[in-house]
Amino acid sequence: MVFTHPSVLWLLPLALLPILLERSHTRSYSWVEMLPHDALSDLIGLMLKVLASIALACIIIGLSDPHTLEQKVEKVGIGAQIALVLDRSASMDDPFAGGTASGNVGETKSAAASRLMTEFVNARENDMIGITTFSNSAMYVLPLTESREAILAAIQATSGNALFQTNIGAGLTGAIAQFEHVPDSGSRAIILISDGAGQIDGVRQQKIKAWLSDLNVTLYWIVLRQPNGISIFDPKYEDWKEVQLPPAQVELHNFFKTLNTPFQAYEADDPKSLETAILDINKKEKKPITYLEKIPGKNFTQLSYFIALLMIALLLGVKYLENKTWRSA
Repeated sequence: MVFTHPSVLWLLPLALLPILLERSHTRSYSWVEMLPHDALSDLIGLMLKVLASIALACIIIGLSDPHTLEQKVEKVGIGAQIALVLDRSASMDDPFAGGTASGNVGETKSAAASRLMTEFVNARENDMIGITTFSNSAMYVLPLTESREAILAAIQATSGNALFQTNIGAGLTGAIAQFEHVPDSGSRAIILISDGAGQIDGVRQQKIKAWLSDLNVTLYWIVLRQPNGISIFDPKYEDWKEVQLPPAQVELHNFFKTLNTPFQAYEADDPKSLETAILDINKKEKKPITYLEKIPGKNFTQLSYFIALLMIALLLGVKYLENKTWRSA
C-alpha cells in the first residue's frame, strides 16, 4: 500500500479524539449516583466513540489517496514487438496511383495507411507497438507499449500536416532506437511505410545495418507507388550499378537486401494492395513471445470515503433514536 499524499497521515492521531474526550450531555441530574450502573449503555457509548474514530480515520486515509502499485506478470502469447515508421512527407496526402480499383475512390495514401494500421492493431492483442513518423526529420510519436488506446490515438495523430522532405534514414534510426531499452520478447519487426525514398549516407547505412543485426529486428518496407512511378522490382534495375543515376527507391531497396537480418519489400498502388501487404505481415509476425502484462494497482480512496460515510450514517441513526427517545419520555 502506498499513498500519493503521505504527509496527510500525520493527522491520524486526531481520530482518537472521540475516544479520549468525554461527551457533554444535554441533560443534567441532581445525583447520578442514584442511577444504577448500566454496562450495556457503557458498551454502546464506547462503540459510538469507536464509530466516530473510524469515520475520522477513513476520511484522513482517503485524503492521502491510498493505492497499490502496478504489477507486471510474465505471460506467453502470440505477437511481436513492432515499430511502425510512417512517411509524413507532403506526397502522402496525394491519392493512390490506382485509386479506383479498390472502391475507396479518392482515399489518400496517409488516410489509407492510418485506416489499415488501425485494423492491424485491433487484430493483434499481445503486441508491443511503437510509432515514429518522418518527413524532414524523425518525430517520436509513441514508444513501444501494450496500451491499445495509446497506440490507436497515436495512429490517428499521424494524419496531421505534412512537410516536403523524406528523411527516411532518420525515421529508421529513430524506430530502431526504440528497441534498445526494451527486453527482447522473441520477435521484433519494423514496418516502414513510405511513398518514396531519400538518400541515406554510408555512415548511417552501416549504423542501421549494425543496429538491426544487434537488436535482431526484421524489416518490412511497403512502398506506396506514385502515379506512373517506377517499380523497385523492375528487372532492368536488378544490376543497378549499370544505371547512371539509380532511382532512390531502387538504391534503398538494394541496400536493404544487404542487411544481415530478414527483409521483405512490398509495393502498393491502391488501398487494396496496401491491405494485402499488411495482412501478409500480420501472418508472418504471429510468433510465440514472452511479454509482461501490466496489472494496474487498485485505488482505495473511494472505499475509505464509503466506510466513513457508513460510520457517519450509523452515528446519525443512533442520534435520531436518542432524540426520539427523549421526546417520548
